[in-house]
Amino acid sequence: MRIATWNVNSIRTRKGRVVDYLQHADIDVLAMQEIKCKPDQFPYEEFEQAGYDVIAHGTNQWNGVAFASRLPIEDVRQGFDDMPGFGKPLDDGSLPLEARALGVSIEGLRLWSLYVPNGRELDNPHYPYKLEWLGALRRAVAARRESHPEEPLAIMGDFNIAPEDHDVWSMEFFEGRTHVSQPERDAFQAFLDDGLVDTLRSRGVEGYTYWDYQQLRFPRNEGMRIDFILGTPEFDELVVDAEIARDERKGDGPSDHVPVVVDLDIDTALDDDAPMIF
Repeated sequence: MRIATWNVNSIRTRKGRVVDYLQHADIDVLAMQEIKCKPDQFPYEEFEQAGYDVIAHGTNQWNGVAFASRLPIEDVRQGFDDMPGFGKPLDDGSLPLEARALGVSIEGLRLWSLYVPNGRELDNPHYPYKLEWLGALRRAVAARRESHPEEPLAIMGDFNIAPEDHDVWSMEFFEGRTHVSQPERDAFQAFLDDGLVDTLRSRGVEGYTYWDYQQLRFPRNEGMRIDFILGTPEFDELVVDAEIARDERKGDGPSDHVPVVVDLDIDTALDDDAPMIF
């Protein structure tokens, strides 16, 4: 079973690239972030023709998360308990909840597609929102693990955090900026302290997952590692291989992120009739 996560940076713009990748990389389940559309705007037809069902969660032209799967999708959940909102208060005084988290169950796995708030600047209100959001996510994951202790669970997506110095091309460039501040790194480390495993780094897979479009960042390999698949020990023990699909940053009209992929040793309904990939 192959599972990938990818910030696609507008699914309507990149639907062809995404579907092509799913097919040639033989992906069973894809968690998407930054789809930038409402569910009724998602290009379902292209995915369905390729054999994938889609669950999408979006509220406007920003943010948005989704899953595409060749396997049955169950127990869909938008957001998580106590997820904070952001923006102009609603009539009831609460803050709008952004489309940043989508949970599903597939073949006994609990999977989350996450688009963690960017934080913008250290003195921007989006920064404490980011930290609050991560804290609420940590509590939600802990609660799920307590109620489903044997369940393999993974939180995947764009965390907008580079947890170590070598996860950015230049710490000097990022000094005083978000993504590398100590509170953000502490929030990321908290998931590891709780027992989650960085399924790629634990297997020696290194490399960037994001390169800005400007200033020739990709040709110069001036990137960041901010996309992750963090799994519980029950999930991690199923992982037999992992990779960063760096080549998906090449070619025409790429996303500024690339897929992060894990292979799991798990029997699925597709095993008897898996498509042949040439």
